[in-house]
Amino acid sequence: MRLKELIEQPCGLKYMLDNLDVHSGYSRRVLLDTEMPKDILSIENNYKILKEFYDVVKEQKNQSQINSLQFKLCNLKEIQGTINHLKNKYVLDDIELFEVKHLAMLSIDIQQIMNKLQLDDMIFIPNLEEVVSILDPDGMKIASFYIYDSYSEKLSELRRKMKVKEDFDEALFNEASGIEDEIRAKISMQLSKYADELEAAQKSLSFIDLNLAKAYQMIKYNLCFPNIADDGVTEYEGMFHPEVKDALEQRNRAFQPVDIAFWNKPTLITGANMGGKTVVLKTLTLCQYLFQFGFGIPAKKAKVDVKDEIYFCIGDEQSIEKGLSSFAAEMKNIDAVIKASRGKRKILALIDEPARTTNPKEGTALVSALVKVLEVENVSLVMTTHYDIEPTDSRRLRVKGFEDGKMNYELVEVKDGEVPHEALNIAESLGIDGEWIAEAREILIMSKSTQLETLSKTIGLDPKGANSTPLKEKGVEG
Repeated sequence: MRLKELIEQPCGLKYMLDNLDVHSGYSRRVLLDTEMPKDILSIENNYKILKEFYDVVKEQKNQSQINSLQFKLCNLKEIQGTINHLKNKYVLDDIELFEVKHLAMLSIDIQQIMNKLQLDDMIFIPNLEEVVSILDPDGMKIASFYIYDSYSEKLSELRRKMKVKEDFDEALFNEASGIEDEIRAKISMQLSKYADELEAAQKSLSFIDLNLAKAYQMIKYNLCFPNIADDGVTEYEGMFHPEVKDALEQRNRAFQPVDIAFWNKPTLITGANMGGKTVVLKTLTLCQYLFQFGFGIPAKKAKVDVKDEIYFCIGDEQSIEKGLSSFAAEMKNIDAVIKASRGKRKILALIDEPARTTNPKEGTALVSALVKVLEVENVSLVMTTHYDIEPTDSRRLRVKGFEDGKMNYELVEVKDGEVPHEALNIAESLGIDGEWIAEAREILIMSKSTQLETLSKTIGLDPKGANSTPLKEKGVEG
């Protein structure tokens, strides 16, 4: 899947791409058209290159050369149509010949700067000096093109004659134009053998642009280089979501980083509403995509397992176009995960509170069954839920919740799946109407009292603590 097909997922990927300081529109298109790498060697190589750029960028002594490099990259334009014409041995017009000359000269200039920065071994740029020689016969090194007199003595003579003529001479003009056409055809044939090199140079310059932008983004957001997992375990220390962090800081609030690890054993996250569970899933999704595409990771430390497919299923996915309700759309998305899990591909499934819109009994049954179905070796499942589901072999984490009147978003491991009951505390902290909250607390107390009385009568105990009927008389063995 290409990056442009993933950008609208609600995980923050678009925010990271919008805040990537790329200097050429062509470079951005190259990035968006990139297929998600799925092999370790490609990802390792991408990070190896990025690390070299990062080390150069962070050194103040290199800023002058980097500024020159960025200025040059602003002039990078896509000329794939012209390159395709060369491959097909078409005769180029003057504009196309200018495009080729401009790209060749730009490549040479950038290659020289890359050499000074000692980055020339990282990204190969083909030598296009011969292309420049063909298009710049006078050696003027000017990024413009026309059919120079140097190409033909006869053409030069005809132009001199036309210049001294007081009136337009159609015969001279037609003869000169014919020679110019012959020269274009000859030049185009000479250049056609460099079509592949031109195409490679164009792509290499875009990679330079992208790696510079990624390196600066790492510095701006304090991102880290991840290690590639060799044991199937993904773990983050101090993981944060850049977009949420920026939004909080604008309101003079701090983002609380999270530590988390998961593998091919289902990981269930519980916690109160507004407990940051959805943000955790969004951040995990974002980090996985950033990792696969070779970006810095928003965490203090990271070790990430390579995945073949990533599924992010978040609630409230109503599809008006397809005529689906929120529940139906959610079921369709989760069904796609289940079907994919039956193949041999390594899958990361991140599912946010499934079946939240149905009744609690059926919802609990659906979520419990989903955990059992996805409890397979090739799937790493991380799921948030507000249901107290049946015991499984899954790993359970819980948001710590309210401590001293503040929300603590730290994830702690727990043995059972009991969901914290903190909705009233959170509502109270938001300044919600006190009468409403007080009435709700009273109803909860009454409900618990009724449940206790019912239980007491069932097992033969007086609610006040006295035995009303011996247990053995009720058929209950101690």
